[in-house]
Amino acid sequence: MPDERFAEHLTKPRNRGTVPPGAHSGVAGGAACGDLVHLRVAVERDRVADAGFEASGCGAMIAAASAAVDLVAGAPLLEAARVDSARIAAELGGLSVGKLHTADLAADALHRALGAAARADAQIATRPDRTLVAMSGGVDSAVAALRADGEVVAVTLELWRDPENDGERSCCSADAVRSARALAHRMGLAHFTLDLRDEFRAGVVDPWLADHAGGLTPNPCVGCNGHVRLDAMLEFADRLGAATLTTGHYARRTEDGLLRQAADAAKDQSYMLAALSRRSLDRLRFPLGDITTKAHVREIAREAGLPVAAKADSQDLCFLAGTGRARFLARHGALRERPGDIVDRAGRRVGRHRGHHHFTVGQRRGLGIGGEDEPLYVLGTDARANTVTVGPKAALATSTVRIRGLRMHAAEGEVDAVKLRYHSPAIAATLAGDTVALDTPVHGVAPGQIACFLRGDVVVGCGTIVG
Repeated sequence: MPDERFAEHLTKPRNRGTVPPGAHSGVAGGAACGDLVHLRVAVERDRVADAGFEASGCGAMIAAASAAVDLVAGAPLLEAARVDSARIAAELGGLSVGKLHTADLAADALHRALGAAARADAQIATRPDRTLVAMSGGVDSAVAALRADGEVVAVTLELWRDPENDGERSCCSADAVRSARALAHRMGLAHFTLDLRDEFRAGVVDPWLADHAGGLTPNPCVGCNGHVRLDAMLEFADRLGAATLTTGHYARRTEDGLLRQAADAAKDQSYMLAALSRRSLDRLRFPLGDITTKAHVREIAREAGLPVAAKADSQDLCFLAGTGRARFLARHGALRERPGDIVDRAGRRVGRHRGHHHFTVGQRRGLGIGGEDEPLYVLGTDARANTVTVGPKAALATSTVRIRGLRMHAAEGEVDAVKLRYHSPAIAATLAGDTVALDTPVHGVAPGQIACFLRGDVVVGCGTIVG
C-alpha cells in the first residue's frame, strides 16, 4: 500500500499549474524515462511567497513536485534552501529505489528556480556574522566552509553546460552543482544555485576565443574572478544579508585589505585574484590562506567525515574539462584548421602549421620541426598573416615588458617584483608607466597573459601583457 502522504500529493497535488506572480522557473528531467518537472518559485524579501509546478511522466514525478512545493511555499528563504531530495522523499513517506530519481529531479528544478528567484528578489537583513561560501564541490571549498566564521550559507555557480564536457571533471557543470549541493546539505547548510552561463559566456569564454583569434595567450581565470564570478557572488551575498564572501582560494589579506600570497607557495592563487577591486577584497575571506600544505586541508576534511577529502583537484580550464582545446576553439569560436607558414626570424619558411591559434610564445612542443643545432621555440604569432615565427631560446629573452589596462592599488614606485604567468616565479622588477623593467631577463613572455605586480608578498596591481 502506498503511503497516504504519497496518495495525497498524487491525487491532490499542491499548486499544480499555478504560476505565482513574479515567479522564476527551474526545469529538470526529460530523459529516457520521460519524467519532466517545471518548478516555479516567487520570493518576497526573506520568504518564499508562493510556488507552483507542472510535471509529466510517472505518478511519482507529480507527487515529488507537489511535495517540493509544499515544503517551500511560505517558508523562510534560508530554510527552503535546505530542502533536498531526501526531505522531498520523506514528505511522501519514502520512495522505492526505482522512484527516488523523481525526488532528485524535483530538487534540481526547485533549486534552479530558488536561486534565480533569490538572485532577483531576495532582501534579507544583513548580519555581520553571516558569510556566503562559494562551494565548488571540491575539498578546498568544503574546508573553507568548515573554517568560516559565523553563520554559513553556501552557493554554487553553474557556468558552463556542453554535452562534450565531462561533468564529473568540471567544477562549474550541472553535475558539479548537484554534488556541491549534496555536500552542503550534508553539512547542514542552506545552499543556492546560480545559473551564470550567459554571463560566463559573454564575460569569459567569448573574450578568450577572441584573444586566441587575435594571436594572444589569454588567462580567462583572472578575468572570471575579477569581473564575473566573484562580483556575481558578492551581489548575491547582498541579497542574502551576508556581510562577507568566503572562498577556498589559497590567498590572504593584509590588515589594510590588500591581497597577499598564501602561506603555501605551491598552492598560492593570489595571481588568479589579482584583478579584484579593493571594494571586493574588503569583503572576501580566505580561510585556507594560512594553511601550509594541501595535505593538511585534506586531513581537516577527513576528520570532519567529508566524502571529498580525497577528491582530485581540477587541472584544466573548467570549460575545457573532457574536451581538447583545439576542438573547443573550433566548435565555439569557429577557429578551425587554417594551414599557414612557420617562418624563421628572417621570414623564411621552415615548416607548416594548422593555425596560428594553436601556438603560444615560448612553446617548443608540437611544432613538427627541429633546428639544425638547437631546439626551436615559438617567438611570436601573426594572426593576420597566419604565421608562426620560431627561433632559438635565446631569442625569447627580454628584460622589458609592456603593459596595458594597468590597475594599481599602490604607487608604481612600490612595485619590487612581478609574476608574468600563474606558475612562474616572481621576478625582481620596477614599473614605470606602461613598462616593466626586469632585473633578470626572462624567456617566453606571452602577450595576453597577466602581469601581477608585487610588493614583497602583497599584490599591488596587475595589467595585461602587450609584449
